[in-house]
Amino acid sequence: MIHFAQAQYLFLLLLIPFFFLVFALVLKLRQKRIRRFGDENLVRQLMPSYAKGKAWVRLTLFALGFFFFVIGLSRPQIGAKLKEHETKGAEIMIVLDVSNSMLAEDYSPNRLDRAKLAIARLVDKLRDDRIGLIMFAGNSFVQLPITTDYVSAKMFLNSISTESVPVQGTAIGEAINTAMRSFSAQSEKSRAIIVITDGENHEDDPVAAAGQAAEMGVRVFTIGVGSPEGKPIPMDGELLKDKEGNIVVTRLDEGVLKEVANAGKGVYVRAGNSEFGLNPIIDDIRRMEDEKYSSIVFEEYDEQFMYFLAMALFFLVIEMLVGDRRSKRHLFNR
Repeated sequence: MIHFAQAQYLFLLLLIPFFFLVFALVLKLRQKRIRRFGDENLVRQLMPSYAKGKAWVRLTLFALGFFFFVIGLSRPQIGAKLKEHETKGAEIMIVLDVSNSMLAEDYSPNRLDRAKLAIARLVDKLRDDRIGLIMFAGNSFVQLPITTDYVSAKMFLNSISTESVPVQGTAIGEAINTAMRSFSAQSEKSRAIIVITDGENHEDDPVAAAGQAAEMGVRVFTIGVGSPEGKPIPMDGELLKDKEGNIVVTRLDEGVLKEVANAGKGVYVRAGNSEFGLNPIIDDIRRMEDEKYSSIVFEEYDEQFMYFLAMALFFLVIEMLVGDRRSKRHLFNR
């Protein structure tokens, strides 16, 4: 199938009929001037070498040259065949806490935005690895299925907020189970889950979920976001309060996150302002055995414009060689 990369130039083909129309008008005006000059038959006898038919031949050759030039200018391409592409790398599911406690300002500007910035920088460093993104609070869902489309990954990441999950809470165990169900069928060896949270789990048993993941060959890493002394949660220009009117203070629970990492055969890293913790975890994942992945991709289009430009040049050169005069039938005078 032919594809035109710059199809807008095809509109120039509409000029070709006007070439013939304008030329016919020019010939008609020329005949009128000849009649004013004198007898038309006598004038023709005075110009025996002029060939009216050759003028039309030259115009036709020029129109053909112009036609192929416009086609070449529109950059015709062929290709777009499906091709199997094989890469090696790891599958990484990033599990991000988007509960209200992630609005605490232990980091600048807050925990959630600092985590999103670190993930975006991580995505910029990936090459052949696959990445997926899961958001969780009181429940969890897949924000981005496992993919190598890093541009889409950053787009989805930018849209995340604490309002992305309607049910508040911190269900780390459910989020790990959701990540387990999100790996591709091709992945068996190099799979990892990175949980980014403040660790205040109130809903389920994340340690048991991490242990089940490790039994299935998936390593679970945790990154603790926050401070042990805690920070209040800004909400709608005020500080979040409980039912009794007391200011809610959210604290980093490192104990739970260390237990989750140990059960998941991963490591725990406390996020810092300069080094968030993703880089050492990725270095650890790099030491895992790479998985081979196959995907169906489109082949690149092959450019064909040079062939059409060559045909255009051919017709234009022939047009220049034809001339307007009659060819001599005799090489020698008798």
